Amino acid sequence: MNSNTLTDTPPIALALAGGGPLGAVYEVGALAALHEALPTLDFTKLHSYVGVSAGAFVTAGLANGITPPEMVQLFIENEGEDGDALAPGVFMRPALREYASRLSNLPSAVVGALWASARSLKPSRMLSELQRLSAVIPTGLFDNRAIEQAMRSLLSKPGRTNDFRELKANLFVIATDLDSGETVEFGSATMNHIPISQAVQASAALPGMYPPVKIGARHYVDGALNKTLHASGALNAGAKLVICVNPLVPFDGTVAARAQSHLVERGLPTVLSQTFRALIHSRLEKSLQSYATTYKDAKLIVLEPSKGDADLFFSNLFSYGNRRRLAEHAYQHTRAQLLARADAIAAEFAKYGVKLNLNALSDPHRKLLPTARKVARGETGAAASKLTQALDSLEVALLR
Repeated sequence: MNSNTLTDTPPIALALAGGGPLGAVYEVGALAALHEALPTLDFTKLHSYVGVSAGAFVTAGLANGITPPEMVQLFIENEGEDGDALAPGVFMRPALREYASRLSNLPSAVVGALWASARSLKPSRMLSELQRLSAVIPTGLFDNRAIEQAMRSLLSKPGRTNDFRELKANLFVIATDLDSGETVEFGSATMNHIPISQAVQASAALPGMYPPVKIGARHYVDGALNKTLHASGALNAGAKLVICVNPLVPFDGTVAARAQSHLVERGLPTVLSQTFRALIHSRLEKSLQSYATTYKDAKLIVLEPSKGDADLFFSNLFSYGNRRRLAEHAYQHTRAQLLARADAIAAEFAKYGVKLNLNALSDPHRKLLPTARKVARGETGAAASKLTQALDSLEVALLR
């Protein structure tokens, strides 16, 4: 356990899975709902944080004192002091250096393949030799160095740190070692010397989208390849109650609110998306069964979209155009989940002196974002924001 962990912090942890940029958007919306539902629980002072891929961005921010409402401004609205830190363009810069490096090897690779094929004079051998050309294909479309730079800038502000060892809580960022295929837990005792920004960059290096990240002599890729949540990091550190948010679930058209065509009719991207979701969700279910056996004195609360959520499934995970709508969607869906399971969830948190705010959950008028963009900047929006904060503070005082 981190030697700086607060001794009076209840053993409550947060584990966030991946899901691309919009996976982070969903998690921020869900966290905003949790923040309101559990107002006496400070989400910037939890016992432990575990982030995989997109979840690594969010947990790194929380562990550094960035609150869920501030996350909304940062990730969803791109406003405030850090509003430009993780703007959409950061994630979509072409990997020009990677392209140039690979293309520079093309002439020698072609000559070598043709020469070896000519010497063998066998068609089967020729095909094998031509496979050498695969080495010149870029390993990623987008440059994730910009992601590391943005995270480093964000965590370099006063009161924050880019050093795992300086945090007051445990933070585990999960990646996969490309050469061994093993899961790597940045932030653990043997891997806490790596800057948090580099760990986040490695954890989010989805193969094909971003090049592998070289740290020391090793190369790392997306942590979701092996683990969906990896809550064991927090459980091994001593957490007894882990809030888990998983934004990706396979789609089930039979329970969707409206009739859907067969997924195969939507082409390869949809088929691949469904396959990927089914694989990672199957792993998640097996992990939860394993946790129940291995950590019998601990409890996990899993929050995720409905399998019939067509709106979320058919959204482009790398599009920011509808992020405000989907953040609101995640916020409202999470509120509904918490309200539906209120008795069981309230009992679990009550063990640690944390109360569930049923008034906030049952309020049909609560919204995450103003209907009109930029309303909060006007006088009316500012007054409404102050009123909401005052009412929330009153609710917290009554719950204590």
